[in-house]
Amino acid sequence: MLLELLWGLLTILIVCDTLYKRRRHRMLQNAGVPGPSPWPIFGNIQLFVGNNSATIFSLFKRLSQTYGKLYRLWMVNDCVLFIQDPEFFEAVFKSQQVITKNGVYSVLQCWLGQGLLLSSGSKWFARRRIITPTFHFKILEEFVEIFDQQSRIMVKRLMKKADGKTVVNLFPEVCLTALDIIAETAMGVKINAQEHPEFPYAKAVTDCATIMAARLMKPFDRFDWYFRIVSNKSYRHMNKCLKVMHDFTDNVIEERRDALQKSIEEGTYQPGTNATNEFGIKKRLAFLDVLLQSTVDGQALSNEDIREEVDTFMFEGHDTTTSGISHTLYLLARHPEVQKKVLQEIHEVIGKDKETAITMQQLQELKYLDCVVKESLRLYPPVPIIGRLTEQDIELNGMTIPANTNLSLLIYAACRDPDYFSQPDDFIPERFDANSETAAKINPFAYVPFSAGSRNCIGQKFALLEMKCTIIKMISYFELLPLGAEVKPVMNLILRSETGINVGLKKRV
Repeated sequence: MLLELLWGLLTILIVCDTLYKRRRHRMLQNAGVPGPSPWPIFGNIQLFVGNNSATIFSLFKRLSQTYGKLYRLWMVNDCVLFIQDPEFFEAVFKSQQVITKNGVYSVLQCWLGQGLLLSSGSKWFARRRIITPTFHFKILEEFVEIFDQQSRIMVKRLMKKADGKTVVNLFPEVCLTALDIIAETAMGVKINAQEHPEFPYAKAVTDCATIMAARLMKPFDRFDWYFRIVSNKSYRHMNKCLKVMHDFTDNVIEERRDALQKSIEEGTYQPGTNATNEFGIKKRLAFLDVLLQSTVDGQALSNEDIREEVDTFMFEGHDTTTSGISHTLYLLARHPEVQKKVLQEIHEVIGKDKETAITMQQLQELKYLDCVVKESLRLYPPVPIIGRLTEQDIELNGMTIPANTNLSLLIYAACRDPDYFSQPDDFIPERFDANSETAAKINPFAYVPFSAGSRNCIGQKFALLEMKCTIIKMISYFELLPLGAEVKPVMNLILRSETGINVGLKKRV
């Protein structure tokens, strides 16, 4: 009797599953989207058994070799299109209907709320309009001073390891620097993470990012109830970190709001100066200042609204730039001829005095360094996959894609596609030389490390300036040596390496 009951229940589940998926499955078949045959209920989830964040890129490569640059998988009830076709990228990025992030990003909601990264619809449009002015040229120009100062601190910290023999994993070192930079530029406060890595806020940010990255690679861990039961220790630590971060941000917002209001009433508020107020907050205009003085439909943003955006800046502004800077330095260590050219350009534009403060104008004149950074971002894009969700049936690149379909744009794979990049796995900065024929032939949608379209990375200019400034300081003070294990890319919240991002450092005379 029990066996019959189980068989009956299983039959009902299979029928319900088939009916639930039937419309999308039929539409994708009609559109000519290939993919492996799914199992009832489980879909194609068996393909991921035995794979992890380090082997996922190889799996995607094998699937693309079998099914092409656009294929379909069923992840239990979720239909996912995996895409590395630049023409399809263009259709997605130009669409005003496909701007909603897919369900994978929900893991971050407890930290970021409905900030710019996760919001959609009218809320996203309103916030984007408010935040865009914070990346104005004049504001970024002031931030270069912060990039320079914090990079200088990092160099001094690394001096004790610069013996030409010690293997240095750059990722955690650069991460603290990036955290100091984004805290000062986003909130206007110094947290001194480099000098005090155990500072509660700095430690909470790094710990929380690590926990959420691990959750991302375990599908069932994305469900809070499951994560709370199976990984209760991590769950409790994550919530502790979230409280530390939210309390710290709330306090800074309150202090900054009070200080700004007081200075405005007294007529003493002068953004752009280096003075600090009684809270130790710089009067240089920070992202937070713009948010405090912004309105939506005549209403000022609440503290919770502002915290969502500040937390989003903190999340997006330290891990992604850390990945970009670390991988670029790694590539320079393994290509001494390129490193020599970068140093030569630095000497020609900035001079040989390592203590000279870097200016915005100088950063813009470093054309070869610009090519180096672009090529590094091609080989190791900090965000290797971008996720979107179709909320309605929509035509993309001549295909009708059904509603409730997840789109996974494989940026990492597209940037190494031999159809668009010759010698795709080689580090060749010259391919981005504006005067070369190669650069003119690059499909703009085959190279999208910062995404593209209306939902592109709003902070890409900020990130590129920070990357250049930090790399200049490192190359000026150290010769980078090819020591330690080679990188093994890991699919995470951002691109990391299973073996660390290792170099050796030797002081330049």
